[in-house]
Amino acid sequence: MRRSDGETTSDDDARVSAAERELFGGALVYDTSWARHEEARYGLRLRAMLTGMPRLVGTAAGLAWRADRRLTLLVTLAEAGRGVAQAVGLLGVNWLLATLLSGGDLTGRMRECLPVAVLIGVTAAAGAACGALSTLASGPLEPRVERLARERYLERAHQVEMAAMEDDEFHRLLDSAQYGAASARNMVSHCVGVLGAVISLLAAGTVLTALHVALLPMLLLIVVPRAWATLTVARRRYRSWHRWVQHSRAASMLAGLLIDTDAAPEVRVHGVGPYILRHFRDMSISQEGEQARLARLAARTELAAAACTGAATLGTYALLAALLWGGGMALAAAGTAVLAIRTGTGQLDSLVRQLNHLHEESLYVGDLRRLLAESAERCIPAGGEPLPAAVESVTFEDVTFAYPGADGAPALRDVSLTIPLGRGAVVALVGENGSGKSTLAKLLCGLYLPQRGAVRWDGHDAAALDRREIFGRCALVHQDHYRWPMTAGVNVTISRTDAPPDAERLAGSAAHAGLDGLVPTLPRGWDTLLSRRFRGGHQLSGGQWQRLGIARAHFRDAPVLVVDEPTAALDAKAEQRVFDQIRSLADEGRTVVLITHRMASVRGADLVHVLHEGRLVESGSPEALLALGGRYRTMYDLQASQFRPVPRPRGAGRAAETA
Repeated sequence: MRRSDGETTSDDDARVSAAERELFGGALVYDTSWARHEEARYGLRLRAMLTGMPRLVGTAAGLAWRADRRLTLLVTLAEAGRGVAQAVGLLGVNWLLATLLSGGDLTGRMRECLPVAVLIGVTAAAGAACGALSTLASGPLEPRVERLARERYLERAHQVEMAAMEDDEFHRLLDSAQYGAASARNMVSHCVGVLGAVISLLAAGTVLTALHVALLPMLLLIVVPRAWATLTVARRRYRSWHRWVQHSRAASMLAGLLIDTDAAPEVRVHGVGPYILRHFRDMSISQEGEQARLARLAARTELAAAACTGAATLGTYALLAALLWGGGMALAAAGTAVLAIRTGTGQLDSLVRQLNHLHEESLYVGDLRRLLAESAERCIPAGGEPLPAAVESVTFEDVTFAYPGADGAPALRDVSLTIPLGRGAVVALVGENGSGKSTLAKLLCGLYLPQRGAVRWDGHDAAALDRREIFGRCALVHQDHYRWPMTAGVNVTISRTDAPPDAERLAGSAAHAGLDGLVPTLPRGWDTLLSRRFRGGHQLSGGQWQRLGIARAHFRDAPVLVVDEPTAALDAKAEQRVFDQIRSLADEGRTVVLITHRMASVRGADLVHVLHEGRLVESGSPEALLALGGRYRTMYDLQASQFRPVPRPRGAGRAAETA
């Protein structure tokens, strides 16, 4: 089977490994032929490289200029100075050879050459000084470029809609674009190399053209095959990288699981280590096969290029011999030509390599640019209508929502309900797993917008409101809330990063969540690092993390608190305390939206909405829903029955006593 770039692939190349099939449900190697203009996208043809050189250099120069103008100017001047020094040195060597090989007294000729020899030495020293100056300036310039590019990437990444983060194609772009920052740094380095090579090449080319007009085309014939080979190999490597990027990420993830602290207990007790290692080996072997395929293609390409280069080199020296034999060139000029050819060949080779690297890095910078452009369209809109200072209710009007890429039924279908705010109420969302409870809460917080219908804050459509103001009115306590690998204090105060540190407020949140007895026992109190990934890190229990999450929500002090299965990791006594805390938060004027499928958790709620398969089926107080005898009553009775004594067969008690 032949691909569009002329490469031949076999069915084995497209084979899905057993690890991919078993662990991930299918291939993690993607065909990139969906690009409309594939060659334009990869852009690594020789002609494209040459015609695109000004644009590439301009891109790198623009990145450097935005990072630091002074250092950019310094690098440019230093490279120009180094190139001029090389040109002067080459012309000086030509003059020396011509003088030494001319007729007359040898002593006089050597005396005549002395000032030029000194000049050559001075220019060589000046060139070395310029090179050192360029290195000195590019040292701080390159990391500065990388930092600025990475900041732009991260800034956009955290501002896009949740729907974009869960979109497979967009996430693949996120994966590839993250390398754009390092590539931006590398582009500056390669651009410096291109600048130096071009100036040196101009010097060598000028000398060759002055010696004989036919020598410059021969120099190009020597280098063109190398350029073709280098660019062809780079094009294949970049295309392969894009096809295998998620496969590589998955293999790295498997390796990481074997050293992950959270996974360590199951890895050991369940004997998962050999299983993961076997699949890691399977996926790594697949990647090795791809690298071997690329190496075979590269070897064939480079062998063909070497044959062409050898023929061109032989032809060049044959031309020189013919010119000498026919008297068309003096011996001194021939010696200078050989030196210029060697210098020019080296500089052309360097130029091709640098341009290739520059072009290849520009592809990853292009991924970053595409991310910035696409994320601009998928960012959470800045601004919008202001949210009223006091909101009395949030109303869902015929809301339908489906997650990106979901093939099944929508998570919510035609849901209409009202959540009262500002009156210190506890509103419970109950239903089986997958009924849409958490999805509804995410829509309430503004993390998603419905595909159909509207979420209205006192009649104002959330789609038209300033979403960041909606975020500011909400706080979250999840069953699996994020455990920040930072200090205990930061794990609480991170919910309100816009507020200055407040020790009194932190202590109040800790007391409210029942952490006031835990913090003094930590090795460094609030400054204790809660991550075993770093030296001196400390690990909390699941229940302690849950209380830390409650303290985080209390510290945020938002009028709407969404609590998603808050007691899953707690014992019965701690569970009762959490519900007392939730009730007290409501009594302080906050609205608590409690998400749960445990009916015992709902007894103190003021309003209950019952969801089933994405639809709202019942609403009312717990008492009214029990009297209704519908789905809420069925769920309540089912869970209550689990606490009734189970009748044992006759004689079971005597058998137990005997045992």
